[in-house]
Amino acid sequence: MSTPASKLKPNLLRILLGAMLLAGGVVWLMNRHSVAAPAAEVVSRPALTVRTTQLREDKWSETLAANGSILPWQEAIIGAQLQGVRIADVKVSIGDRVQRGDVLATLDNALRPAGDGLPQSKIVAPDDGVISSVSASVGSMPQAGTELFRLIRQGRLEWWAELTAEELMRLRRGMRATITLSGGRTVQGSVRAISPKVEMQTRFGHALIRLDDSRNIIAGAFARGTFDISGERKVRWLPPTAVMQRGDLTFVLVVDATGRVHERPVQIGQRNGIKVEIKQGLQPNESVVESGGPFLTDGDRVQVVK
Repeated sequence: MSTPASKLKPNLLRILLGAMLLAGGVVWLMNRHSVAAPAAEVVSRPALTVRTTQLREDKWSETLAANGSILPWQEAIIGAQLQGVRIADVKVSIGDRVQRGDVLATLDNALRPAGDGLPQSKIVAPDDGVISSVSASVGSMPQAGTELFRLIRQGRLEWWAELTAEELMRLRRGMRATITLSGGRTVQGSVRAISPKVEMQTRFGHALIRLDDSRNIIAGAFARGTFDISGERKVRWLPPTAVMQRGDLTFVLVVDATGRVHERPVQIGQRNGIKVEIKQGLQPNESVVESGGPFLTDGDRVQVVK
C-alpha cells in the first residue's frame, strides 16, 4: 500500500528547516571567530619594558691599540776578562741599582804568589743601571768571557708593541702612546723605533716605545697600549649595550612610533671605554634599545620607560 503525498510534504519541510538552521549556526560561529581574532591582537601586551637612547656626539682622538711586553732598552752582559782568576767576593745582587764604576765583584789571581803586595783585580759596572742577573759565585774560577752579571742600562725599559704591517705603517717616530699595566697603572711613552719588517710565521712586527717613567715596573710584564695617531675629530657613539653582534652582522634595535623594534645593520668604528663609534646606519634622532636587546626579536612591541 503506497503512502499518500500529503503525509510526505510535512516531513520534507521539517528536514529542510533543520538544515537551514544548522547552516546558519555555522555561519554565525565563523563570523564570531573572525571578529574575535583582531580583538585579541589589539589587547596584546608589550614584550618587554626597555630604555632607549640616541646617538651622542663627542670629540675623540683616533687611536691604534696593541698588545706587547715590557723589555729592557739595553742589557749589558758583564763577564770575566782573564782566565784562571778566582772570584773573591760578590758585591751586588739582582735588583741593585749601581752607578758606572761601582765594584760588582773582586777577583784574586790564583796563579800569583801569595803576599806579593799587588792589589786584587775587580769587575766594575760599565754604566748606570739595575742588576738583572747574577751568576757569579765566590770561589769559582770562570773561563774568560763567561757571563757573570747582567745590567739593564740606565734602568730604562721599553714597551715592545706587536703590530701588523698595515698598523706599523701608520706609526711615526716620536708618536705618543699610553701603556696600561696589570692592575690598571698607566704610563706614557713615545715611539723610539719601528720594525722595518714582520715575522713570516706570526705576521707581526714591533714598535719600540720608550717609557717616560720605568720605576717599579718589572721587565717581561705584559701590557696593553694605544697610540694617538691623529688629532681630535667628531664621533657619534652609542653605549656598548645597545650594539649587538650576530655572526658577521652588527646591528641595533630601532624603536618606531608604534613601539615596535626593528633590526638595523650599522657600521661601527673604534671603541673608547664604554663608547662604541657608529659610522653608518643610524640617524641622530632615532631611538634605539639601550639594553635588553638580546631578549627581543624583530617586530616585538616594547614599552619605553621615560
